[in-house]
Amino acid sequence: MPESTTAPAAVPSAAATEPSAAVTPPPGVLIVHSDLWCSFAHLAIHRLHTTRARLGLEDRVSFDLRAFPLELLNDAPSPRPGTDSEVARMASLEPAAGWQLWQAKDWLYPSTTLPALEAVLAAKEQSLRASELLDLGLRRAFWAESRCVSNRRVILDVAKEAGGVDVAELEAALDDGRARRALADQTALSRTDAIRCSPHLFLHDGTDVANPGVEVSWEGAYGVGWPVVTGDDPRVYEDILLRAAA
Repeated sequence: MPESTTAPAAVPSAAATEPSAAVTPPPGVLIVHSDLWCSFAHLAIHRLHTTRARLGLEDRVSFDLRAFPLELLNDAPSPRPGTDSEVARMASLEPAAGWQLWQAKDWLYPSTTLPALEAVLAAKEQSLRASELLDLGLRRAFWAESRCVSNRRVILDVAKEAGGVDVAELEAALDDGRARRALADQTALSRTDAIRCSPHLFLHDGTDVANPGVEVSWEGAYGVGWPVVTGDDPRVYEDILLRAAA
């Protein structure tokens, strides 16, 4: 079983591992397994976007975003106390990603991320870029804007705000559930040792990196404890993106 089914959303690992046969993207594509509920993934996705832009690689590297649905792996929704405990700690590492403790009404707190994850997968029918924009918008909607990303209307509103997403086509995809099979398949893969945590990145050279640049442990019981970050090296994203572009 993946470590993150019984531990925090990301495990302490920063180095590339041996080649994996589970997922091998083509050159110019970086596969990212993650959950929207995961603060470590929010940090990683932000750094991927900003580092790619800084290196001028937007036309050379795309992100193939895949699901690591913690609620299915843990058989329970993400515990809010644990999520709240991560905000200040992770915000200190990357303030520009956008963070705040939940500000909306308590009953609007998301009970699931599955509809949002499905929407991100459905947007890939349009393009990887459309999926990237929707994913980034949904992460900011939850972590920085206290919006209920479980709700269909919120998902479609974020898609409209993101730009580059055909909202009518996305709505049609949600109506017929065309991405649900992909979500189920990625959940099954997440239950194996191939995917270790959220986030877990895979490159075309066969290497993979779990929770890039961050070394972390968890203090207290899962869901009511807090993360202890013992190391953070955002420079690893330059190497990851340059290798993906090679």
